[in-house]
Amino acid sequence: METFIQQLINGLSLGSVYALIAVGYSLVYSVLLFSNFAHGGFLVIGGYICYYALRSGGANIWVASFAALIGAGISAIIVERLAYRPIRERTPITLYMLIASMGMSIVIENIFVVTVGGRFRALPPVIPTDPVNFLGLATTSAFDILSLVTAVVFLAGLQLFLVRTKWGLAIRAASYNLKTAGLMGVNVNRLISIVFFVAGLLAGVGGIFLSVRYTLYPQLGSMITTKAFVAAVIGGLGSLPGAVIGSIILGLAEMLTAGFISSQFRDLVVFGILIITLIVRPTGLFGKSVGEKV
Repeated sequence: METFIQQLINGLSLGSVYALIAVGYSLVYSVLLFSNFAHGGFLVIGGYICYYALRSGGANIWVASFAALIGAGISAIIVERLAYRPIRERTPITLYMLIASMGMSIVIENIFVVTVGGRFRALPPVIPTDPVNFLGLATTSAFDILSLVTAVVFLAGLQLFLVRTKWGLAIRAASYNLKTAGLMGVNVNRLISIVFFVAGLLAGVGGIFLSVRYTLYPQLGSMITTKAFVAAVIGGLGSLPGAVIGSIILGLAEMLTAGFISSQFRDLVVFGILIITLIVRPTGLFGKSVGEKV
């Protein structure tokens, strides 16, 4: 029983970090209707900014984290303006942006390989990883509890932003029809920049925690983007609650499989769930067909 509770907490922690990335992924998809495969690059950018701010800049974790989040958000805006906006202004076919995102993912990876090298780096021990007794039921890590709480705070903040602000209302309107939102007076280019900034910022938060969990290297984003994409598909592409639920399912499946079967079967179970979801409900748990959405 103790092992089950421990793996449950670990799964919720991992799933909540996946959720930060999957929500940003779904946010971009809900507005532009394309899968941004460069999303993992923003995660890596955030991780490296935090690493160098701590190691070389002598900053504390709060300053380093703030710089990482802003840096990842601004990087996402730059990528959108350089790679996606020119395509978006020339053609409504989103397939070209999908292909461009694959290219940008490789470009970001290789920029880090060329400039800082491909070796694995560990963040300084600024985030506590000590064992913590959880209500006398199980022993877990302070890191898992901290990452879970942080993810909940940021996702709640995103929900408030979408519900309580004018730009949040504009994003929700654009998720139904971007062109109509533009005709109603919404500055579409600014709205898309805000969407990319928010998505990049959330990826930056995930990048810091995943750098501690897996260490930091240029290809980290590719592995995590695949998992976030799977979570978004399970929950329903374009659905933010779906991205959260899909990520939690993914995190729990990984940790329970590692705890009770074998860590070698983790990816087998994850992609098995993906295939079953696509067979039973191709639009995901909370996804809607384009016709329903309109």
